Amino acid sequence: MPSDPIFYLVGLPTVFLIALSKGAFGGGLAILGIPLLSLVMSPLDAAIVVAPLVSFMDLFALRSFGPRTWSKRDLFWLMPCLVVGIGIGYFFFTRFDPHLVTASIAAVTLLFTAHWFLLGRRMKPSHMPVSPPLAILGGTVSGFTTFVAHSGGPPVNMYLLRRGLDKTIYAETNLAIFTLGNLVKLVPYGVLAYAKPSTLIAAASLAPIVPIGVWAGVYLHRRLEQNQLYFWCYLLLAAAAAKLLFDALRALLA
Repeated sequence: MPSDPIFYLVGLPTVFLIALSKGAFGGGLAILGIPLLSLVMSPLDAAIVVAPLVSFMDLFALRSFGPRTWSKRDLFWLMPCLVVGIGIGYFFFTRFDPHLVTASIAAVTLLFTAHWFLLGRRMKPSHMPVSPPLAILGGTVSGFTTFVAHSGGPPVNMYLLRRGLDKTIYAETNLAIFTLGNLVKLVPYGVLAYAKPSTLIAAASLAPIVPIGVWAGVYLHRRLEQNQLYFWCYLLLAAAAAKLLFDALRALLA
């Protein structure tokens, strides 16, 4: 088990916030994992650590509502494209310079946080009907970013928010999408973890906080507005991603 107290000071709050977002909104803050955990380990190790933890969160979150709250018409288009995007993400992740991958992760993270601060937190549902082209685009991009940076939520959220779904249907449709995505990711991430068994030990040491975070999120789902929590989380995320990008660019230019 990791013995560095800084690992737990960073890791436990990070995993708690990700689990809380699972219970409250069906996901959305897994993108926190890599930038914050990269403060105490390499970005690649951080990505491997987050992968089994988010699947563990899904087991608890799925028990809260169930398939009756899913928008199955949207899932029909989103889920297959998500799997395709994960395949593209795996190709990118394993064939490029690690510092380039790190810079890409940080840049994508900053782009998503900027979108949320500028537009996302003010976005209102527009009650758009199911759109197969937009669902295909959102699902594919989401699969790519969920593998590279555990940040698949924003592309799908931009589509689902415009659909104007009920709060619970929106959250649980998100959860259904990424339950599948997280299970698929376990295969390639398992290959990466085989050579780095210490990452699985690190994930196991953070796992006990998962059910507490999910249950807290379910409680908040019924009581808080999403934007109140997300404002501070995205502010923290932007700061962590900026540092990650700075470190990666400095290494690439060295």
